[in-house]
Amino acid sequence: MNTESMHAGEQDKIRSPKLIANSAAARLGMALAVGLLLAVSRANAAATVSTADQNFILAAAQGGMTEVKLGELASTNGKRDDVKEFGQLMVKDHTAINNDLKAVAAQKGVILPDSLDAKHQGIVDKMTALTGSEFDNAYIADMIKDHKADAKAFKGESAATQDAEIKIFLEKSIPVVEAHLKHVMAMPK
Repeated sequence: MNTESMHAGEQDKIRSPKLIANSAAARLGMALAVGLLLAVSRANAAATVSTADQNFILAAAQGGMTEVKLGELASTNGKRDDVKEFGQLMVKDHTAINNDLKAVAAQKGVILPDSLDAKHQGIVDKMTALTGSEFDNAYIADMIKDHKADAKAFKGESAATQDAEIKIFLEKSIPVVEAHLKHVMAMPK
């Protein structure tokens, strides 16, 4: 073997690890680039939701969780059958609305709270302390006030938002909220 071919063989031995190293580095670089692209895409999805839309989603989540908690209370603590039945309706309907809202929030990258904030927990605590007719009257009054406010907020968001998925959620939810308001307003005070 001549020195030239020995030299070429040694260069090949040096090139092979370099090629392997470069190939591994290229794969790692591509994986990092794809990961970064996915992270940027997720961030852009969340960034496309306006602050007003995010605030609405978060407020609706708190309100929805409160409606379910109060509905559970009404179905057990209510004295009147119509109050108990309305409480059960609130649990059923607002659980469905909450699930729809969770899906929209997940699409938009908005992280929903898993518990009530202090304001909403205070409402639940206040209602928990009431019994009998006192509970029934306070619950009906609270449901009228809340559903009036919810109907107004949902309609306002529907008019203001440019987000198609949020509009679809609202188109489905507004009639339910309005039906609740009509129902509770017809209940004897």
